Amino acid sequence: MKKKLLLIIILLSFKSFGFAQDNKSSVDKLFHIDQMNSHDENFALYFKTREKAILARGETSNYINDYPKDLYIYDYKKKNSSPLISYEWFPARAKYFLEEYNFPVFPDDFAYYLLNDNRTLVMISAVKSLNVNFKFDIKDKKLELYPKNGKFDFIISSIAKNCGHDNFKENYKCSFYKPLISSTLIN
Repeated sequence: MKKKLLLIIILLSFKSFGFAQDNKSSVDKLFHIDQMNSHDENFALYFKTREKAILARGETSNYINDYPKDLYIYDYKKKNSSPLISYEWFPARAKYFLEEYNFPVFPDDFAYYLLNDNRTLVMISAVKSLNVNFKFDIKDKKLELYPKNGKFDFIISSIAKNCGHDNFKENYKCSFYKPLISSTLIN
């Protein structure tokens, strides 16, 4: 009797382990976590943890954002890496657009959608009280507000859908994008 009970417990634990693996793979299907390749596979975007903690004023109290992450770009041809969106400049530039939001924003507070042109990042805020989204040009390193009436539909807060005609001769088609997010957003 004890052997049967032990066997049942072991089988049930293996089954729950299988469910945990299935949940992890479903998260990977919805998001690029900490790293994604460009559509033409010439570069990769990835989050890199900063070496120093940052003390910042939070909405409810002062807090230490232990080790925020900056967004880096790795060029496969040149085999070099450089910061793309970092805490050195991003909060000050974002503050220019955020008139009513008095708290710092970090690069890892956003979900990044890389468009088919491999040049444009649409940045959707993951902070509920921050209702502003940005557009970032990778080549020119230019940050702009993303219009609230933009042409993207966001499905279940993860997948972006862009539908339309690329040019006059093209058929109507839809492109789906899954975002790059920092692992700190899902922890």
